[in-house]
Amino acid sequence: MIQIVDLKAELAKLTMLRGRGPLDGAEKKKDAVVRLAPYRDGWIFASKFAGDSGWERHRGGDEIVEVVDGTATLHLLTDGGPQSVPINPGMMLIVPQGMWHRFDSPRGVTLLTATPQPTDHPAIDVEDPRTLE
Repeated sequence: MIQIVDLKAELAKLTMLRGRGPLDGAEKKKDAVVRLAPYRDGWIFASKFAGDSGWERHRGGDEIVEVVDGTATLHLLTDGGPQSVPINPGMMLIVPQGMWHRFDSPRGVTLLTATPQPTDHPAIDVEDPRTLE
């Protein structure tokens, strides 16, 4: 059966999570992140935050990200070393399977993501989560 999501209405429900930190739990993010629909082995999410999303990786597949509003810097830990990419509204990016990444947005960003599960998050805030492996 087809699933229809009123994206405009769902985004309007989100509250900007200001001062997001790398170890924020689900309770702090509850009004700033919403699961829109199941997709393949994961979910389509919308999120609205200012701050640091913290490191994450998706071992089950690539993550698709669309910047709806605001700006951010996407930090990636590649085999060639750390890489930072500014992202703006209208941009879409694909984060490769298994690559550690995080978003930093001092002024705020709204993102749509197709996120495979499971998602790994370090239990502590570290500069490079690969050092924990």
